[in-house]
Amino acid sequence: MTARPRVLVLGGGFAALESAFLLRMRLRDRVDIELVSDNGEFVFRPNSIYVPFGAKPESLLVDLRKPLRRRGIGFRQETVLEVDPDARRVGLADGSKLAYDKLVIATGADTAASEVPGLEENAATIWTTETMLGVRERFERVRERAKAGQRSRVLFLVPPNNKCSGPLYEMVLMFETWLRREQARDHVSITWSTFEGSYIQAFGSRLHELIGGEFAERGIEGHTGERVSVVREDEVVYEDGSTRSYDELIAFPPYVSAVSYGSLPSDDRGFIDTELGTRQVVGHEEIYAPGDAGDFPVKQAFLAFLQADTVAEHIAAEVMATEFEQPFDPISMCVMEMYDKATFAQVPLELTGDPEHPVRLRAGAEADYKVGTSKAWRLGKKALGFSVPMRFSAGQPFHAGKGWQAMDIGLRGMAGVLAD
Repeated sequence: MTARPRVLVLGGGFAALESAFLLRMRLRDRVDIELVSDNGEFVFRPNSIYVPFGAKPESLLVDLRKPLRRRGIGFRQETVLEVDPDARRVGLADGSKLAYDKLVIATGADTAASEVPGLEENAATIWTTETMLGVRERFERVRERAKAGQRSRVLFLVPPNNKCSGPLYEMVLMFETWLRREQARDHVSITWSTFEGSYIQAFGSRLHELIGGEFAERGIEGHTGERVSVVREDEVVYEDGSTRSYDELIAFPPYVSAVSYGSLPSDDRGFIDTELGTRQVVGHEEIYAPGDAGDFPVKQAFLAFLQADTVAEHIAAEVMATEFEQPFDPISMCVMEMYDKATFAQVPLELTGDPEHPVRLRAGAEADYKVGTSKAWRLGKKALGFSVPMRFSAGQPFHAGKGWQAMDIGLRGMAGVLAD
């Protein structure tokens, strides 16, 4: 590395901002940091689940320019086209090339509805705030029909290659609660269909049992192990030849990498091959891929934070010539909204090597596997929805400093009382 290393961060989401802000906090003026993103705003995507129920999309946005400038981090709004690891250059759409000593690729994931024939044309999908507005239109249409005494069949669908379907579970449970509040539940049948072998398969049996119980209590018909092959105007066709009819279809499409890097090792969906403990790209020790751009199978904000923290600490240890002490430990923490209550889950994960079931509950970690449901957990959800944008607006990493320490203590205290 040069005397004053140049760290280039690609992306504008959780992993990119956490990496950049934590690097600045740890190394101060010992490094030059520049962030490249095709979007000048950070989108707090976990709260997009509220858009179908009236939340304004603009409420999820944080302008990146001021906090980056405040922390002395350069910013370029441009699209990344390629990485040349031999020359240590990144090529941008405007024709410019940026040099780096350390490169953090955090350009995230995208969805590919077109992989399932007919899905893009016939379903409202969840991912961006714009597509969530399409979900809002469907929900409101169902409500108006119900109030007019007309029945609707609403199908929620998870096709193969979706890497974390948790948000759609939130949507179906919130939708059912919302219909009851709107006095429109009686005329709506709700069905859940997923390719997974169990509900939220990656997160173990306790989440499966909890979701199954919620579905039974709420009158939601749930199905697992169903792999969609074609979506038609009024029915879904599965690989085994069976079909299911619907009036409204809400789906979470398959995941793909948002940017493909042909010069770097990656899987068939474009996710970059990494070393688990450091998030370094295989064969390229100066390049890191935290968050959704990398190959860790579960795509989730909290896990992206943990990976970004590992990357920042690894780079800081090299710059400071100190011992690296924070390898990535995949312990997922999430709060699943239901609109009338919420569920907290802490799940230690491990890789399996099986493409069909790539992660599982870590062997021997049952004591750290915590699940709890309470109205109080909705406060935890709201606290996260407030604190992350606030920290990023201030140019601060989320998982560092007194703010995170206080929140961590609060979450652990709630988990001790409201989860087991």
